[in-house]
Amino acid sequence: MGRYIHVTKETRQKLMKVFNCTSVMIWKALTFESDSELACKIRKAAYENYGILMAKVPVMETIFDHDGYMHQYLPNGAMLEIGKTEATKGGAVFFKGVEVKRYDEVMCDELESIQNWAMTLR
Repeated sequence: MGRYIHVTKETRQKLMKVFNCTSVMIWKALTFESDSELACKIRKAAYENYGILMAKVPVMETIFDHDGYMHQYLPNGAMLEIGKTEATKGGAVFFKGVEVKRYDEVMCDELESIQNWAMTLR
């Protein structure tokens, strides 16, 4: 998962003038490709000019059904089915239509590790 600081075109141009640097340096700073002293200063100034820290994550369609389940479709074709209520609190991972792993209870802090495991399926 990557990250970057989103700013307007006008802010990027302002940063180039203030720090007397190229658009490439601004890009390297805002995408965390550089961690130099100048890059740190550029990021600080970007935040002060309404920059927003953004995260790059894989697209995962998530559907919350009326019957108490969340279904999440991962880019590799795996599907998570997680219960949202006390009656449906378990979960399962399906791959190519076959249940490959079952969970008796899924806590919110476990969801990321389940997603990561499911993404390894090939």
